[in-house]
This record gives sequence, C-alpha cells and structure tokens, in this order.
Amino acid sequence: MDGIHDLGGRQGFGKVDTGEPEEAFHSDWEARAYGIVRAMRKAPDWTIDKFRFTREQIEPADYLTRPYYDQWLQSYAALMVGSGVASVEEIAGGHTQTGTADLGPPPGPDSVAAEQSRAGVTFDRPEGSAPAFSAGSSVQTKPHAHGGHTRLPSYIRGHTGTVSHVRGTFVFPDDSAKGVDHSEPLYTVAFKASELWPGEGCTHLVHLDLWESYLDAA
Repeated sequence: MDGIHDLGGRQGFGKVDTGEPEEAFHSDWEARAYGIVRAMRKAPDWTIDKFRFTREQIEPADYLTRPYYDQWLQSYAALMVGSGVASVEEIAGGHTQTGTADLGPPPGPDSVAAEQSRAGVTFDRPEGSAPAFSAGSSVQTKPHAHGGHTRLPSYIRGHTGTVSHVRGTFVFPDDSAKGVDHSEPLYTVAFKASELWPGEGCTHLVHLDLWESYLDAA
C-alpha cells in the first residue's frame, strides 16, 4: 500500500534527528498507552501485519502530527471495532456494554510480564519449495505495489540489486495482513546507493530484507 507511512527516500522532511534521548518513553502517558495495548486480549484475526496495515490508513495529517503511541491507540481502537471486540460507543465511553465472551478478561500486570518474557514469537517457517534465487543472483524489485499491506518500500521499486544472503522461509506480511498464513523465501538484497539515487556519487550499499514475491530475475 502506498501512503504517507512510506517515507523512505522522500525529500522535504529534513535530516533525521539522531540526537533524540535513548529512553523507552518520553512521558508517562506513553508508558501507559504501551501497557494498555500489551495487556489487551487480542482477537483471533489480529496479526502484527494487520496492525501495521490499519496504522497505515491513518490520514496523512494525523500520521505526521500524532505522537507514535497515540497512533497505536488509534489503530487498536480501529482493530477492536473492525473485529467486533468493541463498538465505537463503548470505546468513546470507556466501558463495555456487552463484553466479548470468547476473549475473556484482560490479564493483570504480573501475567502480562510473564507472558511477554516467554512469548518467543517467531515468524520463520519450515522450508517449502526451493528458493528461486541464491547468493550472488542479480534481481530486480517489482515496479508497483498493491492496495494492501506490503513491506516493499516505494524507493526500492523497479531497481536492480544483488542477493547477499538467503535467510530461509518466513511469514509473508502481505498475506498475513489479510489473515492468511502464507510463507515464502526471504532474501537480503544489496543495492548500490547510486542505483537508488543517481548523481549522488556514493559508493555505499543499501541492504533490505525482501520476500521472493517482490523480486524478479534481472
């Protein structure tokens, strides 16, 4: 999906601020917002990719001006309504009216901490079909995205690079956002900076992890 969230390589936003303090939260409300979403019972159809796709649909002006964890709360509210976990009226009022029987009550702080420490969520999957490319293969990224969630940045589309590593088989985020558990080979691909931004005279390489569906043989 093309949207305001895909800022890689865009001009006009100035230099990246690398002097921001290394702290988990900039204020107490951010920590509280993080705790709220981590303590939520997740609906069966929620995945990290569905969350990302939901967040990507925030209006551009909101996306660029709302604080990061405020976007989280906005996205989780939309997920709750979309999955039938809560109504707009319940979210606005701050109280449940009917409850969702299949989710159960929210966990307490101690159980949340214990669950987080043993979660061990992984996205790698058993090897399926043989990878189409190998280290050293010359590949070209697809020139266009689609209307759903994708991890193929716009600034890399239609460019040629070289596979540096074959990483194995991982959940494909484009399908995961739709609730489909599909996996495919994942590669690290190296692109010359001069290939992405002609005229810069830069000899650096840009490395991206890209799924097989994003690539064609060059």
